[in-house]
Amino acid sequence: MASAEPAADGAAAQGEYIVHHLTNLKVGDGFFSLHIDSMFFSIALGLLFIGVMSYVAKRATSDVPGGLQNFVEMIYEFVDGSVKEAFPYVNKVVAPLAMTIFCWIFLMNAMDLVPVDLLPWLASFVGINYLKVVPSTDVNITFGFSLGVMVLVVYYSIKIKGGGGYLKEWLGHPFGYKLFPANLLLNLVEFIAKPVSLALRLFGNMYAGELIFILIALLPWFLQWLLGGPWAIFHILIITLQAFIFMMLTVVYLAMAHEHDEH
Repeated sequence: MASAEPAADGAAAQGEYIVHHLTNLKVGDGFFSLHIDSMFFSIALGLLFIGVMSYVAKRATSDVPGGLQNFVEMIYEFVDGSVKEAFPYVNKVVAPLAMTIFCWIFLMNAMDLVPVDLLPWLASFVGINYLKVVPSTDVNITFGFSLGVMVLVVYYSIKIKGGGGYLKEWLGHPFGYKLFPANLLLNLVEFIAKPVSLALRLFGNMYAGELIFILIALLPWFLQWLLGGPWAIFHILIITLQAFIFMMLTVVYLAMAHEHDEH
């Protein structure tokens, strides 16, 4: 009878491999820990987005445009059209904000398409033992985005409706002022649910995708090629869809903050 020890050792090694790839490079502990890898890749991809857009803007031409300008214009037209459908108000910030959110989150999500062992392996040569390269699989990053969106929602709600109007909305909707405690409770739950659902939706989908790539990497090489390719192609749809959903929900929440204009 074959010994169970080799199988147990193999399972333990696989478990360590998974845990290793899901562990952030960080400093500090607990609530005060800082995920250096998530911050690094988030900032680097943000700078990449700014750099590409600045490059295209400075070299934009009305003559025959190049491939990169065509690509950027295609993304802009798509985002601008989506914003116009969901945001029937005048605000010069919303469309650029939507463009930034869509492209930045897409770039962070797209890091999931980098082979799971490549960058951690390269980092190991400079003494970095842990490295997560997909910022959107870090709940701290997704919550940072969602909380930033809610700050804008509150800002524009107060700007459009006034402080008193915004307070009246909390106290008088949906049951009238006589039931203001119930209104306050329901509005508080709704207000908290928005950033939580916004952050966890993106985090959960990207974390699951990353985990599947890690599990595929544990398979024999021929199965990695057989399964990894189709999953990567399908995952392109997921990373694009998640960036689009986050962008559209942001636009919808900002539109709700402007609804007072109709009254």
